[in-house]
Amino acid sequence: MFFASAHLGSLRRALSLFLACLLLATCSPAFAELMLHPTRLVFDKNTRAAQIELINNGSKPASYRISLVNRRMTEAGQFEAADTAQDGERFADSMLRYSPRQVTLQPGTAQTVRVMLRKPADLAEGEYRSHLLFDKLPDVEGNASIENRGAGEAQIGVTINAMVGASVPLIVRHGNVGASAGLAGLALQKDAARRPVLTLRFEREGSSSLYGDVSVSFTPRGGKPVSLGQVGGIAVYTPNRMRQAALPLQVPDGVTLAGGTIEVAYHERPEAGGKLLAKAGLNLP
Repeated sequence: MFFASAHLGSLRRALSLFLACLLLATCSPAFAELMLHPTRLVFDKNTRAAQIELINNGSKPASYRISLVNRRMTEAGQFEAADTAQDGERFADSMLRYSPRQVTLQPGTAQTVRVMLRKPADLAEGEYRSHLLFDKLPDVEGNASIENRGAGEAQIGVTINAMVGASVPLIVRHGNVGASAGLAGLALQKDAARRPVLTLRFEREGSSSLYGDVSVSFTPRGGKPVSLGQVGGIAVYTPNRMRQAALPLQVPDGVTLAGGTIEVAYHERPEAGGKLLAKAGLNLP
């Protein structure tokens, strides 16, 4: 419902769409040939090792360099580089190890990346986070060079290969941590194409991040509820207290968003138990 040419702006838009899909996907994301599962790892209690599966879903070999990076989430839900920790931020990179550091996948093949956790004895209670970055390397065939073109090819110019990667959050929880959620600021608006969009805030309290699925419904007065859509995998990471979101609504034919209530529910992912984290409603005249 939500994720070369010489036009750099188009490339940037494509990258932005990919990152949005990676944040909100309900299953393993795929962009070009790369698929990842799972899309996040959580180390809690006695968990000391985990793994991520990479799958080349494309038709050509693909190589990826793997590294640990630190990122912070903005209130708009976007990630940006975090070179040094700000107030409340705790990075996990110093206690994580992984293997391998680089992979080349033939079409249709998979590779397991193993991640190991080593907690120091004096680790302070709280939640720590870093990201495992999969950076796509240049085409192994080297076809980005104009000199590689055959003499009979009439094409003139430079081929630009979009090097697209993905990152997986690695979360370490130590001690007694937890969080509560809230939904606020609900408003029904229109996007640039005049389609209905629900804007709202996800609010977080506590010492751990939030992660869950959102469902939106509309109940007309005296009628039965109808679904307006679902979004999977919405996170609010520490130390952020809130995240703004705009959810496009899928309104069924014959339904008018008036004279009723829009209801939003935020649940844990099914694999985490599916508990209701927060709910809110918007009355429409």
